[in-house]
Amino acid sequence: MDMHTVVLGTSGTTARDVIAVARGNARVELSGDAVEALAAAREIVDALAAKPEPVYGVSTGFGALATRHISPELRARLQRNIVRSHAAGMGPRVEREVVRALMFLRLKTVASGHTGVRPEVAQTMADVLNAGITPVVHEYGSLGCSGDLAPLSHCALTLMGEGDAEGPDGTVRPAGELLAAHGITPVELREKEGLALLNGTDGMLGMLIMALADLGALYTSADITAALSLEALLGTDKVLAPELHAIRPHPGQGASADNMLRVLAGSGLTGHHQDDAPRVQDAYSVRCAPQVNGAGRDTLAYAATVADRELAAAVDNPVVLPGGRVESNGNFHGAPVAYVLDFLAIAAADLGSITERRTDRLLDKNRSHGLPPFLADDAGVDSGLMIAQYTQAALVGEMKRLAVPASADSIPSSAMQEDHVSMGWSAARKLRTAVDNLARIVAVELYAATRAVELRVQQGLTPAPATRAAVEALRAAGVEGPGPDRFLSPDLAAAEAFVRSGGLIAAVEPVTGPLA
Repeated sequence: MDMHTVVLGTSGTTARDVIAVARGNARVELSGDAVEALAAAREIVDALAAKPEPVYGVSTGFGALATRHISPELRARLQRNIVRSHAAGMGPRVEREVVRALMFLRLKTVASGHTGVRPEVAQTMADVLNAGITPVVHEYGSLGCSGDLAPLSHCALTLMGEGDAEGPDGTVRPAGELLAAHGITPVELREKEGLALLNGTDGMLGMLIMALADLGALYTSADITAALSLEALLGTDKVLAPELHAIRPHPGQGASADNMLRVLAGSGLTGHHQDDAPRVQDAYSVRCAPQVNGAGRDTLAYAATVADRELAAAVDNPVVLPGGRVESNGNFHGAPVAYVLDFLAIAAADLGSITERRTDRLLDKNRSHGLPPFLADDAGVDSGLMIAQYTQAALVGEMKRLAVPASADSIPSSAMQEDHVSMGWSAARKLRTAVDNLARIVAVELYAATRAVELRVQQGLTPAPATRAAVEALRAAGVEGPGPDRFLSPDLAAAEAFVRSGGLIAAVEPVTGPLA
């Protein structure tokens, strides 16, 4: 386990902390002010529970059943029942990192002191995370409104010692056994606590935060591969001049152009427009790379502002406010997060699309300006990278399907009480698939562009120092260069791993300096 510790207070947390807990197994501790806020809010809930007037979530049923007043002797059962009945997920298991982010972000809101959950329940949530116990959460069950209900319910079920969970060794066992093995006492939920553990946008937010981290690295990698393709196609780097991008001052566009320009510094391949046939301008997929990549970067920046706001939020219903008020609200609605999740899927699909177009250009002898067909060793006997582009095109096709917004849909639920939902969880799930696909698409362009550059070297041209560094690092990672046909899938898998690990960025930055 990572010895890094994240301390949760009343003021929220950071995206870096979420990733540290979800992916790095960082320990979680509650600050003193969080424990005090938890205790103070609980006193308010206890006082309301003792009054005869019904209070939603404290002494009533839930959703469409909120009209029923629940007597004190049934309230513990009420809280247990909401967890059990709402733990209704189906389908494949959700990834461990997503579940850890889900649990941590729910604990973040609990620690704000606005939920009325007892300090000991919050501490048990931290204990489960620190023990490496991961509840079994299923793919389907959240509509992204009233929170990620089913996923969070499966997590709450583990706190109660019920259902199944995965231990730190990766084995799925009954949750009660895992808690006992780590000396954790199951919680006995009291008024409002069951509801408070379920009512948040934590799953979609956790997936957004991790997607932002992954896409940030992929956009930098895509700038590099676009530069390599421009170079291999003997394109011009004049279109990357800072003064051209200053007159259209989108910050992402300027950053992408600067990245590409630095990768291409010192290249002996760029600017050969007139060598084989008159070319006044490069094709859009080459010339407009900064504009497309940059628009995606700006989309990431906006999505990050939404994530930061949500990280600072306390999402629950009802909430405990200063002065002792407990108020119903609609802050659990996932629309703000759902929209940017869909927006990112659209941007990622377009980045995949322009990336594939450059790959296809590299492989077409009629448009590659002197490269062999499909970058093959002996075209006709060898097929070269023909089918690598097919694979890339298939991935792009799926990216376009994944770009269809989930948030534009809504299915009423809970007997029409919950008659408009965000579908944010669905938006997050498809974005994770899109991010995986984008890494593969960028890897195929990298594979093709580096081979093309090496073929240019055989023609007597000299690539940029950063390009040489990228090629050498890729070959060191086990991806072979030009030559006769071979089993291609392992090379593509190795290129994908190289991109995912940040290897491409790490290879060129010693030459270029830090890239945006």
